[in-house]
Amino acid sequence: MLGWKLRLGKPKLRLQSTITLLVCIVVVMALIVTEILITNRISKETEKSQAEKATDIARIVARSPIVMNGLTNKKTEKNIQTYANDIKRSTHVEFIVVMDMYGYRKSHPNSNLIGLHFIGGDEGPVLKGKEHISTAKGTLGLSLRSFVPVYDHENHQIGAVAVGISLEKVNHAIAQSRKIILVGVGVGILVGILGALFLARKIKAILFGLEPSEIAKLLEERSAMLQSTKEGILAVDQDGKATLLNNEGIRLLHKAGIHGSFLGRKVDEFIPNTKLSTVLKTGEPQLDQEQEINHITILTNRVPVIVKGKIVGAISTFREKTEIKELAEQLTGVKLYAEALRTQSHEFMNKLHVVSGLIHMKDYQRVSSYITKIVDHQQSEVEFVVSRFKDPVLAGFILGKLSYARENGCELMIDGEGNVPEPQQQETTHEVVTILGNLIDNALDAVAERPLKKVTLRFDYYGEVLALEVHDTGLGIDEDIINSLCVKGYSTKGENRGIGLYLVQRSLEKLEGQLEIHSQKEKGTTFIVTFPYKVKK
Repeated sequence: MLGWKLRLGKPKLRLQSTITLLVCIVVVMALIVTEILITNRISKETEKSQAEKATDIARIVARSPIVMNGLTNKKTEKNIQTYANDIKRSTHVEFIVVMDMYGYRKSHPNSNLIGLHFIGGDEGPVLKGKEHISTAKGTLGLSLRSFVPVYDHENHQIGAVAVGISLEKVNHAIAQSRKIILVGVGVGILVGILGALFLARKIKAILFGLEPSEIAKLLEERSAMLQSTKEGILAVDQDGKATLLNNEGIRLLHKAGIHGSFLGRKVDEFIPNTKLSTVLKTGEPQLDQEQEINHITILTNRVPVIVKGKIVGAISTFREKTEIKELAEQLTGVKLYAEALRTQSHEFMNKLHVVSGLIHMKDYQRVSSYITKIVDHQQSEVEFVVSRFKDPVLAGFILGKLSYARENGCELMIDGEGNVPEPQQQETTHEVVTILGNLIDNALDAVAERPLKKVTLRFDYYGEVLALEVHDTGLGIDEDIINSLCVKGYSTKGENRGIGLYLVQRSLEKLEGQLEIHSQKEKGTTFIVTFPYKVKK
């Protein structure tokens, strides 16, 4: 338990429980406050209405000729009791008491109390001509009383009328009203709880069952992922307004000369010829599309965002085309390395097969002679190449090409004065490998069907400039197509070719070098490349 507490601290309620609890608390508190206010209001209104009822009855009785005559004429005094009881029965009040100016009763529900003084002590003001309401305890218990003075025809006060309503009845009426309110409050609380549960489940479903902490974690992870990716990412809503653009996307837009705020704006306003609006309309993805943005070429993928069968937005990922080309060139260099190693391995296996055959024939003298010949040739070839090319990677690459040429029945000659030092930057080696690899491969292809299958590689290093020359004994190249050889996709060898010389040209651009092509019909072609070459000190 201690470990759990240290890890999580106080246990947290789940989102559904939190929403349910909060909504229930709000509903209960609101209904309780409402019940208190309404009950208090109803209590006051009930007392007021009962008081007004008593006052109205008292006024009617006070203005009755029977009461007025009874208070002024002893002969008709008994009629007051009969009249008061009739009114009492019909109005359901507790009592109607008519008194003279000395406070002696002329009527009372209990006829035995007629003639006795009014009890309660609250009759004083009415005997002085003031109409009022009070609460006091009399012979019938605690009651709400309304006092109204009685005047004769000459407007002289001759007595008073007291109408009483039992406070038990008033409180009972209030209690009945409160029960109705409490029932309503109970129903409201139940409905509130059910509504809270429904709301919590609905919100939970909208959030895909995730807790707030999980959503926060996903948001942080998504933000880190989007900002760390090398792809520009742009998201728009169903109206085509930008809702997300990561740092790489902003960098590429700035590189294209597009600045300002992007979020919340229509994507058509800051990115020309975008087709995200088309994706929003059709719902069809657009993959591996080229797009020009102010002279910057990008490769982009555009896909719709569909939720429950409805298009709610679109996302575009894009990257500068030159970066992708650089990756392709690097992969091409790696491929050349791998091909050289494969060729050497294949050539070595062929020689092992010869040795194995001679051993089976038990011709050990020839085995010894053959191995000596191989070792001498291999050693001399390795020593020659290593002495001429000081960069181990470049030397190994050329040895691989020598083996590859022999495997294809071609002769690859190495010629040159002095040696080629190791370059100052390793990237230079990669570019040289790309250049030589493509030129030698093209030359070997050119002599594949020729009677003289010979390719010559010449090198010359002077004054921090390296010159490389690749000559073949092929058919040669027509002059009218020489200028088109370095165009991407152009080839005289068929479809899906025309990449090699394009990559050579790109590598020379990086090295700030140049390419010369000389060709004669039936005599072959010579490719000469020169570029600055700083050596490692």
